[in-house]
Amino acid sequence: MAAGSDEALDKRPAAAPDGALLRFFRRQVLARLARLERGRLTVTDAMGRAEFGGGDGNSAGLRIADLSAYADIVRRGTIGAAEAYMQGKWTASDLTALVRLMVANRETMEGIEAGLARLAAPVQRLSHWWRRNTRRQARRNIGAHYDLGNEFYALFLDATMSYSAGIFPGPASSLEEAAVHKLDLICRKLDLRPGDHLLEIGTGWGGLALHAASRCGCRVTTTTLSARQREYAQARVRAAGLEGRVTVLDRDYRDLEGQFDKLVSVEMIEAVGLGFLDEYFRVCNARLRPGGRMLLQGIVIADQLYEQARRSVDFIQQYIFPGGALPSLAAIQAAVARSTELRAVGLQDIGEHYARTLREWRRRFMAQLPAVRQLGFGEEFIRMWEFYLAYCEGGFLERSISDVQLVLDKPGGVQPLPA
Repeated sequence: MAAGSDEALDKRPAAAPDGALLRFFRRQVLARLARLERGRLTVTDAMGRAEFGGGDGNSAGLRIADLSAYADIVRRGTIGAAEAYMQGKWTASDLTALVRLMVANRETMEGIEAGLARLAAPVQRLSHWWRRNTRRQARRNIGAHYDLGNEFYALFLDATMSYSAGIFPGPASSLEEAAVHKLDLICRKLDLRPGDHLLEIGTGWGGLALHAASRCGCRVTTTTLSARQREYAQARVRAAGLEGRVTVLDRDYRDLEGQFDKLVSVEMIEAVGLGFLDEYFRVCNARLRPGGRMLLQGIVIADQLYEQARRSVDFIQQYIFPGGALPSLAAIQAAVARSTELRAVGLQDIGEHYARTLREWRRRFMAQLPAVRQLGFGEEFIRMWEFYLAYCEGGFLERSISDVQLVLDKPGGVQPLPA
């Protein structure tokens, strides 16, 4: 998505179904929902009210305001459901609970994808393939999401501008405390010291680079393909008086040169693309000195869901992160084994912290809607982002996706085990 206006969104032209066809689509969706086994779902529309499920699990209410939403779901599956939400055709009493219910009943939902929606799948896959992360396309893909504007992201991120999972040290911890705790933990796991030179692949808004340079006294070279992020990070470096320690590059990770004592990449691997995983880790291996250490924080899909996911395109890939894809932990480990001499020395799952981070982001985002509109973003964009944040939170809560910190050492020296 290259811009924030609703005009920039794909309008998905389609003929409006007539009344008889709408009733047919409605019957198709409700018949599939009748197979729900976990949780409870109440569906209300102009033709009545129906309840499904009844087993243990989440409960949610779904109100269909426009019956053409059923056609969207039958024709385009879960992407169609997301598009219908973006267009205001349906609402939910609890959007995250609804997502969790759908994830928990995955087999039922796959039945919807296997219907007419499968006809759209080849087009979606082709579109995703065209946006794969070659050197040229990677810059466009990164800009489509991260160049929405620093002012936009500042509305809901914490003061560190961390757009990745925080790690909450306690039940009452704030979003900023979680972000700082995460940064501290990364620095400890890397065993950063004043003489180290740290390479960061994926600058974000500069929070980690500044934290490492100021708290650990190391040098940091960091790179991003986002023009807006780079400008923001460079301004923060100047304001902190750290120009002598922090260098912000505009460079694809494949074009980096030199060797570094430590390497970190926080939730950038999702933008690499599954076809480029081996190349990504080969580069990381080459950029590390013997005896160096790498920390990777990344979102991963459950190993059991990986093969199916890699053959399909979901709402996130279609509308939020073009060219992106979630690897599984097993896929990461296999790529590391094939392409590097790195050895895993530490692994931590922080998925539950990401669910809480997303909940906080969504709460803050929804509280700032007047400011979001003032920046020029329309209602369809707002609903798209609300759906995106709830969609991800539900996935983390149901453990279909998670977030991990993986520490890798390069032979050639002795490093203390990660903290």
